[in-house]
Amino acid sequence: MTTSDSEKRTGIWLIGARGSVATTAIAGAAALRDRLIPPTGCVTESPELLDEGMPGFDDLVFAGHDITETPLPKRAEQLEVAGILPRGVRELVHTDLAATDQRIRRGVAPEEAGHDQLETAERLIEQLCSFRELYGLSRVVVINVAATEAHPPARSEHTGLEELEHGLRRSDPDGGTVLPPSSLYAYAALRAGCPYADFTPSTGVRLPALDELAARRGVPYAGSDGKTGETLVKSALLPMFSSRALHVHSWSGTNLLGGGDGRNLADPDNVTSKTTSKQRAVHESLGYPVDGEVHIDYVSALGEWKTAWDHISFEGFLGNRMTMQFTWQGCDSALAAPLVLDLARLLARAHERGHSGPLPQLGFFFKDPVASDEHRLVAQFETLRTFVRRLREEQ
Repeated sequence: MTTSDSEKRTGIWLIGARGSVATTAIAGAAALRDRLIPPTGCVTESPELLDEGMPGFDDLVFAGHDITETPLPKRAEQLEVAGILPRGVRELVHTDLAATDQRIRRGVAPEEAGHDQLETAERLIEQLCSFRELYGLSRVVVINVAATEAHPPARSEHTGLEELEHGLRRSDPDGGTVLPPSSLYAYAALRAGCPYADFTPSTGVRLPALDELAARRGVPYAGSDGKTGETLVKSALLPMFSSRALHVHSWSGTNLLGGGDGRNLADPDNVTSKTTSKQRAVHESLGYPVDGEVHIDYVSALGEWKTAWDHISFEGFLGNRMTMQFTWQGCDSALAAPLVLDLARLLARAHERGHSGPLPQLGFFFKDPVASDEHRLVAQFETLRTFVRRLREEQ
């Protein structure tokens, strides 16, 4: 059974739609549609994962939420100066950037998150539904690419959907918030029947109440925390040590980040969400505790670029101690943007095929995959390839 052109028309609603990752994804999708650039980094364009039933780049319509006012064309200009967007591309996709900017709505600032959350959620839901109806979209995929937030304290309202919706209807006598902004966006997306992905390590959809909502609404979700740099290398190297029976004693890393991401992660509460996510791969892949931590430092001079340095201490035959070090330098927006497009296309296809709830098959894209403790990159890719083959074959 083939998918008609009308069924492929898909909205991508980005939380943090004026940020570096979102701007790069929006500009990149338009450039790919017009064949201005090759699809380097887009795994859904590789022969092994190609599925004609997925929405094409000319089927995508972008919109989103943000709390910043910098227009997308201006943000793209800044990224061009930083060397992220190729010279000349920005002018060629200006119409797309300007049109998308007109579809961006005011989001939820952290200081606003506690003010009548049910009313806020209803506003977000109405905006998603209006976008879908106005542009005749078969579905809208919501992807969180906003700044990382601190993990909230556990609350009884998080344990079930009934408890959550009851909590959203009443005022908190202690002045607290039932849901952090990322989870409020996720709640609105699921209520609106939109597939959802957490590209950040924020709590987002990872609450029992929201898992229940996804099942009831019949929509899939994926996450968390896009795997773009240091952890990508880790997930490729870790199987080498375990398969060769080499015992890892320590794995320490230092990350130097510039830009808005680095500035946001300078907050000690926010950075804990990220470092916890980054460490999960080591412990779960090896199956035993390993010394060492991940450190993240903000270096404003790096701008949109990042550097990671890792030191690994391991033991071989006869107790011989050895070390390995690697340095990774890259542009996070350019690494993340094609994955955002991949996730949107895969989630749209999975939704069309009737999948709902967490999709561990998309763990290939994440540091902290939902419903999965598999972190080995090759194994994750094989799972993804099998999943895409199933999507092609399902009727």
